[in-house]
Amino acid sequence: MRLMAVHAHPDDESSKGAATLARYAAEGAEVLVVTCTGGERGDVLNPRLDTPETRAHLPEIRRREMARAREILGVRQRFLGFRDSGLTGDPPADGFARQPLETAVRKLVEVVREFRPDVLVTYDETGGYPHPDHIRTHEVAVAAFDAVAGTPWRITKLYYLVALTRPWFQAMHDAMTVRGLDSGMTEVLAGLPETEIPVTTRIPCADYFAVRDRALLAHETQVDPDHPFLRHPRDLEREVWPTEDYVLARSLVPADPPEDDLFAGIRASADRG
Repeated sequence: MRLMAVHAHPDDESSKGAATLARYAAEGAEVLVVTCTGGERGDVLNPRLDTPETRAHLPEIRRREMARAREILGVRQRFLGFRDSGLTGDPPADGFARQPLETAVRKLVEVVREFRPDVLVTYDETGGYPHPDHIRTHEVAVAAFDAVAGTPWRITKLYYLVALTRPWFQAMHDAMTVRGLDSGMTEVLAGLPETEIPVTTRIPCADYFAVRDRALLAHETQVDPDHPFLRHPRDLEREVWPTEDYVLARSLVPADPPEDDLFAGIRASADRG
C-alpha cells in the first residue's frame, strides 16, 4: 500500500494528519510527503528563535527541520520545488500561488508516476485556512488526481484533511475545563468558523500522537511551545479524540463510509486480485 500526502509548506505534514502518516508507515505502508514549497516566506512563530540570524537563514533552517520531522515520522519526503507565496492577499510573482496550474500539476504527476500512490491526501478547497499556497495545493493535487485517472498510475482514492477544526478545539477545551484546567483555547475558538464538515473517515492513531508531537516540535521555527495545541494533556486527547479525520472526496473503488482505514476497498481489491 502507498500513501501520498501533498502539503504546502514544511511543518504542514506534522500539524495535519501526522499521526496517520506515522501509523501507516509503522504498519509497513510506503508513505511519501510532497511539500510544494520550501516555506521561504513563513513567519518565525517561536519567539525564542525570532532573531535576525534565523530570518536570514530561514530557507535552509526549514529544510533541516523538514528532514528531522520526516525521520521522526518514518516517511519519505520530496520538495516539489516552488517558492512560498507568503500569507498575503497579493502573492509575489515568484510565489507558488502565482505559478501556472499546469506547471505545478505536471511536476506532481511526475512524482505520482514514480511513486504510484494508492491514496492521495491533501486539503479541501478552502486550503484548511486561507493561505494562497494551501488553496493552490488543493487545486494542484486534485488536478493531478484527475490527470492520471484512466492511466496505469491512477490513484484510487482522494481524501481531504479535516484538522484543527472548531469541534476538535471545543472538545479539548470542554474536557480540560471539566478537569479544572485552563485550556488557553478561548481566543482560538473565537476565531474559528462554525462550519460543519462531513467527516467520512476517522483513523484511530492515538498511539502515534507522541510521534506527531515530536515531528511538530522538530519544526522549531514554526511552533510556539506555548500554543494551546501543545497545552492539553495527551492522555486527555487520546480519550476524547483518538482519531485523525478525513473527507473521502473521490474513490475509484466501492466505498461505504463511515471508514476507519484510508485503504478501505483497496485492500479488499488487492486480496481478491
